[in-house]
Amino acid sequence: MPIHNMMEDAVTAEISRAQIWQFVQYGVALEGGTRVDAELFKRCLTEEMARVKSELGAETYDKGRFPEAIDLFSKLSLAPEFEEFLTVPAYAKLG
Repeated sequence: MPIHNMMEDAVTAEISRAQIWQFVQYGVALEGGTRVDAELFKRCLTEEMARVKSELGAETYDKGRFPEAIDLFSKLSLAPEFEEFLTVPAYAKLG
């Protein structure tokens, strides 16, 4: 049962991170032949977060916990071993 969209958001984050981890680990080739690797992930993450900041506005973005979220998502997405859940270490940061 979703509460304030948190369950749905957590599931989306888990699926996204798992897919990114697999793509990076196995060097999946995208349409056009580009291989997914850590550098591509970092570049895309930087671009996407710049877009989020632009859409939210710098003041709202700066009041959030985006650096913590980016750091955690990045570490788990690029970890050599797959962490079973993104939400476990994320919830620990909320406590």
